[in-house]
Order: sequence, then C-alpha cells, then structure tokens
Amino acid sequence: MTNLQYAAYRTLWGALDLLFPPLCGGCGKMGSRWCKECQARVTVLDGMLCEVCGLPQEKTGVCSACLAERPLFHALRAWAVFEEPVQSALHKLKYRRDISMGDALASQMIPFVKGLGWNIDLMIPIPLSKQRMKERGYNQVAMIAHPLAMALGIRYAPGELARQKTTRSQVGLSKVERRSNVQDAFKAGNGVMGKSVLVVDDVSTTGSTLSSAAEALSSVGAKMVYALTVARALPRHGLRHV
Repeated sequence: MTNLQYAAYRTLWGALDLLFPPLCGGCGKMGSRWCKECQARVTVLDGMLCEVCGLPQEKTGVCSACLAERPLFHALRAWAVFEEPVQSALHKLKYRRDISMGDALASQMIPFVKGLGWNIDLMIPIPLSKQRMKERGYNQVAMIAHPLAMALGIRYAPGELARQKTTRSQVGLSKVERRSNVQDAFKAGNGVMGKSVLVVDDVSTTGSTLSSAAEALSSVGAKMVYALTVARALPRHGLRHV
C-alpha cells in the first residue's frame, strides 16, 4: 500500500511540473526540479567511513572520536557531502518554501538508503520547535522523510518525537556548544518501544542533534536507533578525499 501511495505522490508532482514548469534546485535551469546534470554532480559520501558516525577515515572500524565518546545512535550515515548542488537544493527547500525539492532529493536517495541494509520499523523526521513550525509553516525534513518512507515501505511516524524546548540554531556553534544546546531537547512517544527507528535530518555536522534524539527514543524503549541525513558538513578541509 505504501509503495502505491508513493507512486501516486510522484504522479502528483509530475502533473504539477507539467502545469508549472520548475527550476532546478541546484543550478536554476528550467524544466526539472533536480536536473540530470546536478544529480551527476552530487558527491555521495561513501568509501572508508567510521562505523558509528559515518565520517571518512583512513581505516575501517570506529573513529577515535567515537571511541572516546560514542554517540547515542547505533550508526549515522549521510547521502552526500554538504556542497553544491545539494547545498543550494536544501537552501531552496528550507528557506525559499520550495517543498517540491523534498521529493526530488528523496527520489535520488532511495538506492543509497536501500544499500545501507538497515532493518527499520519506523522513520521519524527531526521535529521543529512550535515557534519555528509556526514561522515556516512546514518541516523541511518531513518533506524528504515522508516520501522516502513511502518509497521504502517503512511506517512514517512523525508524532513519536517532539521538541520539548526551543533551541538556538546550531550554525556557528562549537561541538561542545552544539551538544549543550540540544541536551534534553526531545521527547519520544511510547510507540517506538521495541522498534528499530530511523531518525532523519537534513544536514549533520557533529551529529549532536541526532544523538540527542536517539537518547530520547532509547529512553522509552526503542530497540535500535539509526540516523540518516541528506548531507554531511565535513569538519576539515580535504576530509572528503580520504
């Protein structure tokens, strides 16, 4: 049923594209929401990665940072490096109210997520605070997570995670500040008890937000918490070339 819903969802966007010819979220060229040229320019984050946080490294296993202080999710993976054209596409989705970019990005992410081989019961987007939801009118992460869940046949359960405090933007904060900023920021519902959960965000840098969400989900009995983001901001120059 979920896959049929996804087919209908994509058909609706296709019809809207015919009626209102879109501009590419990456390069601005008319005719496609996410053109083939921009799709080909995406730097997929694969290769030698830390088994936990998903950052590139020179050897297999768990990185030194995760050995010293392990995040509270089982594993984090990002589809792409946070650079052009993905950066522009996410900016368009988040700040320019182009919700069509959610479906466009999700559709390209499907093979990557399938390839992870994770056994997931529920998919949950990182929620906005009530204030930010009121200002923006929609959760940009949900615009990606919902079609992704439909395509993968995973139950979409946004109501199982809520923000219980308003936090500052993580942009510009240090790792320590980020961790403190999102401490106890989330509250999870009992529907995750005994479930394997995939929590989704748009961009990760240190993984602090996702780790805090994982803590809330685990505290009410989630069996396993995985984390997925569209993109990863890499912490030092040249890291993506490792």
